[in-house]
Amino acid sequence: MTRFDLVIRGGTVYDGTGGPGVRADVGVTDGKVTVIEGGGLPDGERTVDATGKWVMPGMLDVHTHYDAEVLGSPGLGESVRHGVTTVVFGNCSLSTVYSEAEDCADLFARVEALPWDAVHSAVKEHKDWDDPQSYRKSLADRPLGANVAAFLGHSDMRVAVMGLGRSVDAQVRPTPAELHRMCAMLEAALDAGFLGLSTIRSSFSKLEGVRFPTRQLPSTYATWREYRALNAVLRRRGRVHQSTPNLTSRAELVNYFAQSAGRFRAPLKTTLIAGMDVKADRTTARAAMASAWIANTVGGARFRWQHLPVPFEVYADGVDLVVFEEFGSGSAALNIRDAMKRGELLADEDYRRRFRKDLAKKYGPRVWNRDLYDAVIVACPDADVVGKSFGAVADERGIDPADAMLDLTVEHGPALRWRTVIANDREEVLDRLQRSPMMQVGFADSGAHLRNMAFYNFGVRMLERAQQRGFLPIETAIHRLTGELADWYSLDAGRLRVGGRADIAVVDPAGFDGTSSAYAEAPFPGVAGLQRMVNRNDRVVAATVVGGRVVYEYGEFAPGFGTTLHAGSFLPAQG
Repeated sequence: MTRFDLVIRGGTVYDGTGGPGVRADVGVTDGKVTVIEGGGLPDGERTVDATGKWVMPGMLDVHTHYDAEVLGSPGLGESVRHGVTTVVFGNCSLSTVYSEAEDCADLFARVEALPWDAVHSAVKEHKDWDDPQSYRKSLADRPLGANVAAFLGHSDMRVAVMGLGRSVDAQVRPTPAELHRMCAMLEAALDAGFLGLSTIRSSFSKLEGVRFPTRQLPSTYATWREYRALNAVLRRRGRVHQSTPNLTSRAELVNYFAQSAGRFRAPLKTTLIAGMDVKADRTTARAAMASAWIANTVGGARFRWQHLPVPFEVYADGVDLVVFEEFGSGSAALNIRDAMKRGELLADEDYRRRFRKDLAKKYGPRVWNRDLYDAVIVACPDADVVGKSFGAVADERGIDPADAMLDLTVEHGPALRWRTVIANDREEVLDRLQRSPMMQVGFADSGAHLRNMAFYNFGVRMLERAQQRGFLPIETAIHRLTGELADWYSLDAGRLRVGGRADIAVVDPAGFDGTSSAYAEAPFPGVAGLQRMVNRNDRVVAATVVGGRVVYEYGEFAPGFGTTLHAGSFLPAQG
């Protein structure tokens, strides 16, 4: 009689292709799916009862910043607990492949809202690689809880070639030899199985540290000539360019579309953040879908927007929030890292005039609507203001809403916590975005913005919306979260098939009770006393299987998870 390491019994099996679910048992041996049949399999060494549940490929999270966390806490449990079995990092021009610890900390800390010391110590303590191939081996040798795949970050590479100072000098261009070296470094990464290159153009992206704290990330200083040279490597190899554009300059998107175009050459796979219904500009969702459709159908491009399939709700402690980078007075406050000096600036009347003017500005591109009646205080030592918007507090005090925000920030500093919704607040528009083939489900930013946002469970929240609203068939929603992404990124993932990897999520739809978006906090691994935002509903994911191993069940991780249990692998790009 055939013996199985694992049997998942009696569930509705979705294979990730978009086909309908079928009632079946799944047998797993040596990390591979060996049988999918209509029932009657004998028990395995481990048997999971999936009666009434969905058995599907593990989900992919294609936009994370786990680059530092994976070094010291390789379980990546906050993703695994939500049915994610493959994560992609190295996004937004940031990776830890070539740069040393101090440079990595300066690159990651401010733009991704991560503790500088945590990034520095993770890289300094764990770095045992010096090129992409040894980086891949270093990750593969760790007790990974999920599979990992990676981009090479342009800022990482630029710093290694030019040095941090030259790489963030707007007057400096790489020499021909330096550009040739960057192309060779990218080739080496692609040879090692990296998915492609990530870049960034966003004016929000600033360095941390004491050396160049007001400069933007190195990738933003590159010319399009430099991008074209690197894109030529990607196009020839059939790999992906991931980027964050300057969203305040829509005209610059033409450059991305032109680079992706493929009427008279091979198209370049290009994916940008973010395809959203932005509250500050209600034209963005329609414009994003239309522009991508034109680029792909008329220009022969292979272009996708990355889309977060839930409301883009963000939290802030005082003024520590990346959207303040989009206007001068907000950026000036974030440039001051000392709390006392920042408080002095925020109390200054000349500064306040500039701040009020910036918030009141009605025209021009923006991401945040800057409506302080739409920003609600959720925690403050002054209990009287909790639950009120800054606008409501201002009305009570007879002052401008901007002054109410600044007064409370000066008085309470980071103990003042508030939230707002930046985008994706309209259900009908959100439905259209998730149906659009121009949108790619992603942009969770998992592992970053620890105190600002929590979208680790975006996949199960999308499935819950699909079940309750019916805007997509369940099999189509699953395909968008699994097989569609795996195919686009050329990864051996996202499919549930005989002979394939046994990376599986068992989802219990009985757990869809509306609580998956509830605010919660949990300790950040490896940093004592640091809490990160999470959204959790441990009744939804009945089991997560990685490499044929049950690593998680209903809120509990397997023994040795992230320490001795080697479940995940480094997944190289195929072909």
